[in-house]
Amino acid sequence: MTHPTGRPDAAAPATALRAPAPGWATEADVVVVGSGVAGLTVALRCAAAGAKVTVVTKARLDDGSTRWAQGGIAAALGEGDTPEQHLDDTLVAGAGLCDERAVRTLVTEGPDAVRRLIATGARFDADDGTGEILLTREGGHHRRRIAHAGGDATGAEISRALVEAVRTAGIDTVENALVLDLLKDGSGRAAGVTLHVMGEGQRDGVGAVRAGAVVLATGGMGQIFSATTNPAVSTGDGVALALRAGAEVSDLEFVQFHPTVLWLGPEAEGQQPLVSEAVRGEGGHLVDADGVRFMQGRHELAELAPRDIVAKGITRRMQERGAEHMYLDARHFGARMWERRFPTILAACRAHGIDPVTEPIPVAPAAHYASGGVRTDLRGRTTVPGLYACGEVACTGVHGANRLASNSLLEGLVFAERIAEDITAAEGPARPAATAEQPYTGAPGAPGEAPLLASEARYEIQHIMTHGAGVLRSAESLARAADRLEGVHDAAAAQLRRDGKTAEPGVETWEATNLHLVARVLVAAALRREETRGCHWREDRPARDDAAWRRHVLVTLRPDGALDVRSTDSEAFPPPTTPRTETESRP
Repeated sequence: MTHPTGRPDAAAPATALRAPAPGWATEADVVVVGSGVAGLTVALRCAAAGAKVTVVTKARLDDGSTRWAQGGIAAALGEGDTPEQHLDDTLVAGAGLCDERAVRTLVTEGPDAVRRLIATGARFDADDGTGEILLTREGGHHRRRIAHAGGDATGAEISRALVEAVRTAGIDTVENALVLDLLKDGSGRAAGVTLHVMGEGQRDGVGAVRAGAVVLATGGMGQIFSATTNPAVSTGDGVALALRAGAEVSDLEFVQFHPTVLWLGPEAEGQQPLVSEAVRGEGGHLVDADGVRFMQGRHELAELAPRDIVAKGITRRMQERGAEHMYLDARHFGARMWERRFPTILAACRAHGIDPVTEPIPVAPAAHYASGGVRTDLRGRTTVPGLYACGEVACTGVHGANRLASNSLLEGLVFAERIAEDITAAEGPARPAATAEQPYTGAPGAPGEAPLLASEARYEIQHIMTHGAGVLRSAESLARAADRLEGVHDAAAAQLRRDGKTAEPGVETWEATNLHLVARVLVAAALRREETRGCHWREDRPARDDAAWRRHVLVTLRPDGALDVRSTDSEAFPPPTTPRTETESRP
C-alpha cells in the first residue's frame, strides 16, 4: 500500500486495531510514544546525538503521568547514603523478584542521571543556606534519599524542565495523538507506528510515523480499575500495542495500590487525589476512627513499610472495623509546614472539604502503578527487534513484585538514557530506507475477526477488574473476572459475525479495546500466580511460596487472539529473544 506521500509503508502486524488506513505519513530516525520523564529523556538524548526524533503524545506534552508525581525521585545523593543501601531497600520491596543486575544499574547510574536532569533545568528544593538538595524519606527507604521539588510537585517540575528543553531543541512533536499499532518491515523489525491525531491540519486523523527505532514510553494502565491515581489517558495503550505486535509482557499481575489515596466516597470513580507517601515520611500517622496507630507492630518501619504492606495493613483494619476507609493524621505538622511542604495536597484536600491542618484525612488504597509491563533487557530492548520500552509501560526487572517508593521516576530516567545510547550507537538500528518495497501484510482495520468494543465497555471492564482483581483476589474472583471479560468480547464478536458490524473506530472504542486486552492479560497472570507476593494478594493463597513461585509470569498474544501464559524456571530474567512461533507456544 502506498500513502499519499508517495512512499510505500511498512507491514502492519497481523493482529491490529480496526482503523482507517493511514492518510498521511512522515519519517524519523526514532519515534518516541509518550511525553513523561522516560519519553522526553530518550528524545533529548537521541536528538543531541544527531538523530531525527518525533515525539507522539496522547494529550499535551505536559499531560502525562509524570506531572502527577508528588513524592520525588529516589537516588543515593545524601551524606552517608550509598547505591548499595538503595539496592538493598529496592530488593526487599521487590519481594524476591527483582533482577539484581537491573537494580544495580538503577542505583549506580541514578545519582549522575539526576544531576544531568538538574543540568537540563529541573530545580529541586534545596537548603537556603548551603544549596544542598533537601531529601526526605518514603516507605521502604531506610535513609533520606528522596529529592523533591515545589514541596509536593516534583513531577510537575520535572515535566516543566523536560518539555521546555524539548521545545528549545526543536524536536518534532505530535500532540493529541493516540498510538494505534506497530509497523514492521518484511523481516519483522519495528518500522514505525500508526496513530490517530485528534485535531485539525496536516496531521489529522489516522497517519503513520516511519522510523527505524520505536520507543514506548506510554505510562500506565490504571484506568482498568474504577478508582485510580492515574490520569484518564492511562489506558494501557503501550502494553496493548506491544502485545498485538508479538512482544512479551511480564509480571502484569503486580499492580501496586497506593495506600493513601483521598477517599471521596464509595461511588467515586476515575482519577482520585493522591496523598503522597512523603506525608508519612515527614511524620504523618495512619490511624483508625478511634485514633489508634494500627501499623505499629505490623512492620519495623510502621507507616513507612513498603507500599504493599501498608496497603494490606489498611485493608485489614478496614475489614476488622467494618470501615470504608482509614485516616492519615498530620495535624501536628501545623499550617506553616502544610503550606510550605505539601501545598498541592493541602489544596486538593480543601477542595473536597477536608482541612488536614485541623482534621485527619480519610484515605483508602487505589490502583496506582504497574510493576510489570513489556519485558526488556538492560538496554530497554523488547522481544521485537527495534522496539524499545521504558518507564511504567516497561518491565525492566527493577521493581520485582512491588515498586519501591520514588524509584519510578529514576527508572524512567536511567533506562531512557540507556535506550538512547543503544539507538544512537554506531551499530544501532538504521532508519528504514525510504525506497524499501515493503507491502502491508495486514493493515490496521483490515477485515478480520477482532471487533472493537463500544465505548461503554470501559466502565464494565473497570467494574469487573475492581471487584475481581483489585487489592484482594482469589481463584474464584479471578475466574469470575476472566469469564466476564470473555463475555464482553464474545458479545461484540457475535454482533460482528451476525451483522458484520463492530463499534465505530475512534478514540473511545480503541481505548476500551486496549483496556480489555490488558485486563485479560492481568487476570490470566494473576490466576497463574498461586501465592501472595508483593502487591499481589491472593486471599485463598495467603502465603508467599518461594519454592514454586519465585519466578516470573510471561504472556504473549497469539495471532488468533488467544493468550500464551507461562512462567520462567527461576527468578532470573531470561534475556529477551524473538518470541516463539504459534506452533511452538503452548496453552
